[in-house]
Amino acid sequence: MLENKKIAVLMGGPGSERDVSLASGKAVLKALLGLGLNAEGVDVTSTDIRLPEGTDFAFNVIHGTFGEDGQLQAALENLGVPYTGAGVESSRKAFDKNLAKAAFAAAGVPTPKSEIIDVSSGVKLPSFPVPFVVKAPREGSSVGVHIVKDPAKAMAAMEDAAKYGNDILVEEYVSGYELTVTILDDQAYPIVHIIPPEGEYDFSSKYPWLSGGKGSQYVCPADIDEDAAKAVQAAALAAHRSLGIEVYSRVDVLLDDAGRPFVLEANTIPGMTETSLLPKSAAAAGISFPELCRMIGELSLKARG
Repeated sequence: MLENKKIAVLMGGPGSERDVSLASGKAVLKALLGLGLNAEGVDVTSTDIRLPEGTDFAFNVIHGTFGEDGQLQAALENLGVPYTGAGVESSRKAFDKNLAKAAFAAAGVPTPKSEIIDVSSGVKLPSFPVPFVVKAPREGSSVGVHIVKDPAKAMAAMEDAAKYGNDILVEEYVSGYELTVTILDDQAYPIVHIIPPEGEYDFSSKYPWLSGGKGSQYVCPADIDEDAAKAVQAAALAAHRSLGIEVYSRVDVLLDDAGRPFVLEANTIPGMTETSLLPKSAAAAGISFPELCRMIGELSLKARG
């Protein structure tokens, strides 16, 4: 289906994840060109979308603000151009951590207890004690996220998250395995176990090539028993479905010491370099990176009608 399409690979974007998105976009563009498809890279620098003449399909690899929150999807629909991945409403709901938590709760998806703190009239602390996790509600790649274990550092974490919005999400801290699950075409793929070099999985350990930090280790399939793996995959698939996400996502899950999964969030435009986590999961299922890109494109065309 993609052979007769002129494909614009949208990358970059105006948000805080621009550099990561450019890396993903270049990898996807290389893969599509390697398949012999008619693809062209487009570095998006603002919310004013300018597509190459004749574009009739967009492969969206813009992480975070604008690309992942429904704005770009709405703009493409206004232009009449079909695109990859989640639609307007599912993108908006998945990107907003507060809306996603509400959807998880309504669907019975296991997720850490949480509280939304309104800081419009001043920063304040949650009602429960440390340890807890402070999250800016509409950012990705760990931007505005703080794991607070020392009460003396709680207010500083809240103040930093408040830079990104007035409705801060605070979750109870869950200790355990950090896992992520690819959902593609309503199926859960092999689980990736994330092992940070030290401390917690943050921007530095996710993207050492940008931050100069030490990279994390990744094990796929994850080194957990079969029952736990099934529980994690079921929770991830339930989260994906609760948000109504089309085509694909990557769902982050914590597995505690008692073998209980806790869904953190669903990423609708996850990293797409050849060493990113979603491609690692696909590779463990026997799907090469170029074929993964083809699958996402063709499933998206089908989803868009």
